[in-house]
Amino acid sequence: MKISTLLVALTASQALAYPRMGKTMAEIQARQDLTVGRRSSTDLLGDLIGDVSLSVVGTTIKAILQGLTAVANSTTYTPPDELASDACKASVLCVWYYIVQDLSSAFTDSEGCTDLARGAIRQGFHDAAAWDKNSAYGGADGSLLLNDDELARPENRGLEDIAAQTKAWYSEYEQYNISMADLIQTAAIVGTVSCPGGPRIRHFVGRKDDSTAAPPNKLPLPEQDADFLVGLFAAKTFDANDLVALIGAHTAAKQKFVDPARAGASEDSTPNIWDTKFYSETLQGDNTTIFIFHSDKSISNYASTTAQFNLFAGLGGQALWSPAYAQAYFRMSLLGVNNLNDLAEITQVLPLSQ
Repeated sequence: MKISTLLVALTASQALAYPRMGKTMAEIQARQDLTVGRRSSTDLLGDLIGDVSLSVVGTTIKAILQGLTAVANSTTYTPPDELASDACKASVLCVWYYIVQDLSSAFTDSEGCTDLARGAIRQGFHDAAAWDKNSAYGGADGSLLLNDDELARPENRGLEDIAAQTKAWYSEYEQYNISMADLIQTAAIVGTVSCPGGPRIRHFVGRKDDSTAAPPNKLPLPEQDADFLVGLFAAKTFDANDLVALIGAHTAAKQKFVDPARAGASEDSTPNIWDTKFYSETLQGDNTTIFIFHSDKSISNYASTTAQFNLFAGLGGQALWSPAYAQAYFRMSLLGVNNLNDLAEITQVLPLSQ
């Protein structure tokens, strides 16, 4: 028997005699799961499903969806010429290099990541997550900003500023054959790495736009319980650990409408930094110094999510959370995308992690 398996087995038997050890055992198992690489769902998406022929890019995306790290290395890109040059227009990397430069300058200031950065992260979630395995359309297709009715839904309140800025960027760069879907997801990933401590997530472009409003009732709401949310995300191909990793993005969030009297209240004490204080402060907080969503508190205490939540909150949690978040958001950014074999990687143009 492997030592790790024996350790868990012994801990389990002791937990029967000492009930308080149950939580400890769950945390040991959660840490072991991350250590051996069971960080997320391995379900395939889109045109990667089934016995199909894959392109080189499709093979790479499949490998990441099934466990290869989504955290990018430090490879960078130098453009051959100015954006308007023929050489740059002919290069997907070159065009996105200049777009990312604009995004990055809007997403950082002397304190860390800006309100536009946190808006871009939320906007990426809201476009992609309006999809599940039963959806014939929706997902990361740009509809959030291509359909005014979708943007006006109550769950999308607070996105007005980043939506207006993203539309302005799209108007500027549409001539270079980019899609709104790609711009939304690129902004979310640049927003993440713009926060000090945020991971640099591997990123691909080539998504197709669809102006059809996304299916309703697919997005999580702050008043929902953990049991419902685990099921909601399972339908999107995420497991419970993925859900815990994804809500850690609230480290950079500020609420506006859950309690209008506290508009602008952050969900941890360091909203300009990508850290794990969201987890520890949600566990310890009393919803006065920071703003705690009912959904987050529920997830922190729920049977299938509390061990992972405590793991990220504890010593060394940042080193475990960053790759787990990268893995889960990589998947999120591809929900509903059915031409994964045709995408192109542009990771090299992303800012480096700070």
